[in-house]
Amino acid sequence: NAPGAVSGFYRMGIAAAVMVIPFGLSARKAAPLSRPHVWLAVVGGLFFAADLAAWNTGVLITNAANATLMGNTSPFWVSLGALFLFKEKLRPAFWAGLALAMLGVFVILGGDYLIHPTLGWGDTLALIAGFFYGAFFLVTQRAREKLSSLVAWWISALASAVALLIVSVATRQPLFGYPPTTYGSLIAIALITQVGGYLSISYALGHLPASLVAPTLLGQPVLTAFLAVPLLGQSLVPHQIAGGLIVLGGIWIVHRNKQE
Repeated sequence: NAPGAVSGFYRMGIAAAVMVIPFGLSARKAAPLSRPHVWLAVVGGLFFAADLAAWNTGVLITNAANATLMGNTSPFWVSLGALFLFKEKLRPAFWAGLALAMLGVFVILGGDYLIHPTLGWGDTLALIAGFFYGAFFLVTQRAREKLSSLVAWWISALASAVALLIVSVATRQPLFGYPPTTYGSLIAIALITQVGGYLSISYALGHLPASLVAPTLLGQPVLTAFLAVPLLGQSLVPHQIAGGLIVLGGIWIVHRNKQE
């Protein structure tokens, strides 16, 4: 029920509020913080805010499968950034594995896209979100060089929350007046996805390059399909199983052939 920027604001704002004390303790322990890397975390948060605003809006216009499909182009942008900005030497087999994993995502989600093959405004927003998501990975990788996973994650979350609040107010999207189920969903997204998932991603980006982390996250549609069985009562269909195997095979190739 909440517009894209508003749901993004609550997601980031609640997550930052819940973790403010652990952040303060971690930041005090690591003081003084590297100012350039703090600003990198802020920029990463702004990129993530743009990702959330675009994707959360796009998914309300197009269908969820199309939005997820377009949003999962982020590993391609990350790999290009790693190649041209970070000068990483990526093997041809790496690109083959990446293409295979992205093909698997299309196999899983592409059925709905084939029914709606043209790029509408919602699909375009989801594609733009994928670009900003990729930029978030690249910038966060650099921020993590001098900041702990919690500190980098919290600064990024706060920057995202502030940016999304500004967008919500500027576009006159209502911040209040939603049903209790909506607020419950926003709290769940903040705690499970943002605190649980993205804090883990922040940790990973301190130990692995973004060009590995982003393609690995293509496993999300695979896990979604499997989780839908017990949680939503849906059954796996043959093309989802085949697509999942293709995705996992592509991720395995990526990890085996990262750099020359």
